[in-house]
Amino acid sequence: MASRRLGVGFVGSGFIARFHIQSWQAVRDADVLGVWSPDRSKAESAAALARQCRVGEARAYGSITEMIADPAIDCLWICGPNHRRIENMEEIVHALKSGVGTLVGIACEKPLARNVAEAKRVVELIEEAGVLHGYLEDQLFSPGLMRGRALAWARGAAIAGRPYLARAAEEHSGPHAPWFWQGSQQGGGVLNDMMCHSVEVARFLLTEPGAPRSSITPVKVSCQIASLKWSRPEYADELARRFGPEIDYRRRPSEDFARATIEYRDAAGHTLIAETTTSWAFVGAGLRLSSELLGPEYSMQLNSLDAGGKLFFSRRVVGAEGEDLVEKQNAEQGVMPFVGNEAAEYGYEDENRHFIRDFVDGRQPELGFHAGLEVVELLMTSYMSAEQERAIAWKPEGLEGYVPPVAAGTWRP
Repeated sequence: MASRRLGVGFVGSGFIARFHIQSWQAVRDADVLGVWSPDRSKAESAAALARQCRVGEARAYGSITEMIADPAIDCLWICGPNHRRIENMEEIVHALKSGVGTLVGIACEKPLARNVAEAKRVVELIEEAGVLHGYLEDQLFSPGLMRGRALAWARGAAIAGRPYLARAAEEHSGPHAPWFWQGSQQGGGVLNDMMCHSVEVARFLLTEPGAPRSSITPVKVSCQIASLKWSRPEYADELARRFGPEIDYRRRPSEDFARATIEYRDAAGHTLIAETTTSWAFVGAGLRLSSELLGPEYSMQLNSLDAGGKLFFSRRVVGAEGEDLVEKQNAEQGVMPFVGNEAAEYGYEDENRHFIRDFVDGRQPELGFHAGLEVVELLMTSYMSAEQERAIAWKPEGLEGYVPPVAAGTWRP
């Protein structure tokens, strides 16, 4: 048991940071005490949200270094844009090595970086910092997924044998912020943005509870990407109107659909298959997370849009657009599902409890930056497969220097 509560500072103040802050109402051993963002007004807004949620007397800081210098800050949650990841980590490490302050741990949002070279640099930096680290992959901590996996293994695999096929998908109508749509800043399109979730969910389902991630090993990867919706002229123009002329999907599109099949082997030599699908071209009630696990005599399935209740609004009920029913909400009329507590349902609450407990206990989480690096390696291998239109054996040569054509701005669907 820690002698004091941990103080947490957020690097970033956008959509994901605010989800984390709201989830903190379910975290007992730490308080949100700081926020830094390049936009001071957004940092102030996120800090105000933390105070409003009563999860800590948070305040905005002028820099990451200033936040580290405050003795009240023990941990950092990195939630900034992908193209700022190394810059943020270098400032953190410089501050720590300069003796400005100390930290217990650092947790980083997905993906760890835009490509393998950058991910390896982030791992080097965290090792140089010498602190505990966690890779924030919220969907692994979704209560339904954790419970379904546990039951499938305890009641199904224990009698009929290990599961052999997992499917994971994340689909919605597109990201909130402009940088997500820019391949050079984000590192790609929907594959880099969201398949990081699906790859880890499928691997998690196929891994025996209590066994390390290394107990199953990738063998080969096959992938397809496409721009199905957003490079169409009318939708490319819509993106430019919404986010500005720098988002030009007529000339520099990113993929809005991706699917990958990853073959694994377990220690006994069994073949295991992970099928992942991600899309920014899904038009439904809103964000849909779905997963399945199949074994010899059993199966498990989960769909986030079936997790809550439903409302019906007739055509006479005309109101403002919003996301008060479900994230990435696409309509306000008809039969509409709603999710009671998105921060819990999507895994943020259990995720943050998990990493804070490890940091409090001085224990390095298994899901650390090295796990994040391997996810990036799988994503880049998927891009390689899509580019070459063939299955790629794991681990391919040239992976560290590989930059997907989508990120380089040379991809033409």
